[in-house]
Amino acid sequence: MSTTTAPNAAPNPLRMIGQANRTFARLVDAPLRELGFAFGQLPVLVSLKKRGALSQAELARIAQVEQPSMAQLLNRMERDGLVRRIADPADARSRLISLTDQALQRLPQAKAVMDAASRKALSGFSKPEREQLDELLSRVTANLDDALAALRD
Repeated sequence: MSTTTAPNAAPNPLRMIGQANRTFARLVDAPLRELGFAFGQLPVLVSLKKRGALSQAELARIAQVEQPSMAQLLNRMERDGLVRRIADPADARSRLISLTDQALQRLPQAKAVMDAASRKALSGFSKPEREQLDELLSRVTANLDDALAALRD
């Protein structure tokens, strides 16, 4: 896929961000799969590692996906031994999702895969350039979050 634009067309940085994300996902896909993970599982894995057990609804909100999509993802992750459902101590009718020991043991290797790919992606960038890129992308994300919030209001 080419990143060129039509003559006189303004470049679209968001399209380039999307392309970079897809290329990054392709780069890490095989090494993550060797560890038993998929790129699309990372928001769930990282959230559960950082925050502990969470509800399916919380995970769907964090990953910004619909509940049915999250349910399918969690079913596959449970089947693959990455997550388990546990009783919610605050609500006996509800279940929380938590990481298995198997997932916890492999996560440091997955983080190393992601870190190595990030270093490749940012190769040749100076520290000030990396900081500027982080600032700019944070602003883009904040603008998009604000736009989503306005749609809900």
